[in-house]
Amino acid sequence: MDTDFPARAIIDLSALEKNLQQLGKCDPNVQAMAIVKANAYGHGGAQIALAALKFGIKWFGVAQLAEAMQLRKALKDFPQTRIFTWIFSPDADLEAAIKAELDIAVSNPETLLRVASAARAAGKKARIHLAVDTGMGREGALPEKLAPLLSAAALASEEGTVAVSGIWSHLARGDEAGAGEEATARQLATFQQACELAFQRGFTQLVHHLSASSGLLWHPQAHFDLARYGIAMYGLTPNPERATTASLQLTPIMRLEADLISVKKLPAGHPVSYGGTWVAPQDTYIGIVPLGYADGIDRHASGKIWVAANGQKYPQVGRICMDQFMVDLGSGEEDKPPLAAGATVRVWGDGSQGEPTADDWAKAAETINYTIVTGLNPRVPRVYI
Repeated sequence: MDTDFPARAIIDLSALEKNLQQLGKCDPNVQAMAIVKANAYGHGGAQIALAALKFGIKWFGVAQLAEAMQLRKALKDFPQTRIFTWIFSPDADLEAAIKAELDIAVSNPETLLRVASAARAAGKKARIHLAVDTGMGREGALPEKLAPLLSAAALASEEGTVAVSGIWSHLARGDEAGAGEEATARQLATFQQACELAFQRGFTQLVHHLSASSGLLWHPQAHFDLARYGIAMYGLTPNPERATTASLQLTPIMRLEADLISVKKLPAGHPVSYGGTWVAPQDTYIGIVPLGYADGIDRHASGKIWVAANGQKYPQVGRICMDQFMVDLGSGEEDKPPLAAGATVRVWGDGSQGEPTADDWAKAAETINYTIVTGLNPRVPRVYI
C-alpha cells in the first residue's frame, strides 16, 4: 500500500464472492462472464479477475482490445480462460489478439475479412462472436445486414481461418420497468430471430448472450447460454429506482476512505472553498479530506453529500476542489474538535457505518453509480482484503 497517499479504496474480495454466488442463483444453468472492463469498474482489473477465477469464473469481458491484451498477460498462468473483447480501431493488431486467443466481436463483413486475414498471418484460427444490433444503436449488424455477415462468416469458417463461437447483443433499457419492458421484449424478439438465422446457416454450436446485470436480474427470458456480470458483480444495483442494492442482496465491494490532512477552526462568517458558496454559521471546525475531482470525486455533489467516522455523519461543505474537499465537523466541545488530523473518514461504502453509498453519491451528483466507482483515479491506492 502507498503510505504516502492519504486515501485508499478498500476492495473486499469476500463480498465479491458473495455477489457472484447471489447472481448465480438467478439462473444456475447460465454461464457467467465477469465484466472487468475499465479497470474492473475502477476496482482493479487484474486483481478482480484473479479473484473471480478462484471463485469459479471462466469467462471475462473487456471492452477495449488493449485492455484485453493486458488482462491476458495478467492471466498468463490460466491459458484456458476465455477473454471477450469488442472495441478496437481499424488499425488494431488483430494478429496479436488472435495469438493471445481472445474472443473477438465482429459486426460487419469488412471487419470479419480483417480478422480472417490476421488469422492467416498468425497461423491460428480466430474465435469470433457475431454482434447484432437489436436496438441499442451501438456495435452490431442491423437485422437487414446480418445475412451478409453470416455469409462472410461461413466462407471464413470453411476456409479455416475463423471459428464462430458466439452471437450476442446488448439491452438498451433492460433496467427500466414500463416502456423499458416493451423495448426489451422487442430486442429479445430480434435477437431470437438473429439466432435462428445463424442456426439455419449452420452455426449450431454458438454461445448466445444478450443479458448484462439488468437482463440477468429482471429478464429471465433473455438469459440464453451466458450472462455478462457487470455492475451487480461489484455490489451495486443497475437501477436504484427499480431495486435497491440491499433488496437485491448485493454488497458493495469498494469502500473509499481518507485521512484528514488538517482540522482547523473557522470563525463564524468565514467562507469555504471557491465562490464562497458556504459560510460558517458559527465558529466551526473544518476537516480537509485529501480527495477531489482529479481523483474522481464528482464536483456536482458539492454541498449535497457527507462522510462518516465513528458512526457519525459530517456534511461536505463548499465546492469540491481538484485534490481536496472540506467537511463540517461542528463546533466541538470545550474547544476540542470531534476529529483530529489523521482521523480516517469513510467517503463511500456499504453504508454500514453511516457513510454514503455510491448510490448516494450518484444521487447527489445527478449521475449513476457506475460513474462514481469507475471514475476513481488509479492514483488512489487499491487495497484488497
